Amino acid sequence: MERDVYQRLLKIEEVVELYPLFGEYDLIAKVEAETYDKIGEIVVSKVRAIEGIKATKTLAKMVF
Repeated sequence: MERDVYQRLLKIEEVVELYPLFGEYDLIAKVEAETYDKIGEIVVSKVRAIEGIKATKTLAKMVF
């Protein structure tokens, strides 16, 4: 299922980088958006909507 999730994440426009991992997490995705609120919307409505994703962890960095 990890490969399917990976392919579906690649189709999300705001996902600008995606890497498979070994260990506690299976994938790490870099999402870019103009605001923290928009990142939250993307994670909830697009990322968590993908079948096979059990949990997400969001770390945010604001760039000026």
